[in-house]
Amino acid sequence: MPTYTLHVNGKTHSVDVSRADMPLLWVLRDVLNLTGTKYGCGIEVCGACTVMMDGQPEHACVLDVSSAAGKQIVTIEGLSPDRSHPAQKAWIAHQVPQCGYCQSGMLMSTACAMKAGHHGAEIASELKNLCVCGTYQRVKQAVAGL
Repeated sequence: MPTYTLHVNGKTHSVDVSRADMPLLWVLRDVLNLTGTKYGCGIEVCGACTVMMDGQPEHACVLDVSSAAGKQIVTIEGLSPDRSHPAQKAWIAHQVPQCGYCQSGMLMSTACAMKAGHHGAEIASELKNLCVCGTYQRVKQAVAGL
């Protein structure tokens, strides 16, 4: 069984997986028990599985664990455990979530855009995440001040 070293949320994990092409999403959820990253479409369209890898947004549903080995990965659990990240504060202030399923991916996409130096409307125009509840207006309001 292949073993990979993953750096997730500031901790190093040695993971044994059955296949080198196992999606990172399943390693995060099923091996590391980090269930905040969600499965949505499985084809890199909805963004529910977005994580930050070396500062860039990545879709964990299609990224092989072998490709993630040795990279710095941040999931929603590692963004800010006390909800102090500016994006999390904005989400709370504007009551963005309804069901909340897609929100971890949206927050991670927003955090990646912020890390790249983007602000407000620029972030809103970059978000391609899908939300069945339709919270897009509140998302736009939340990112407007970032």
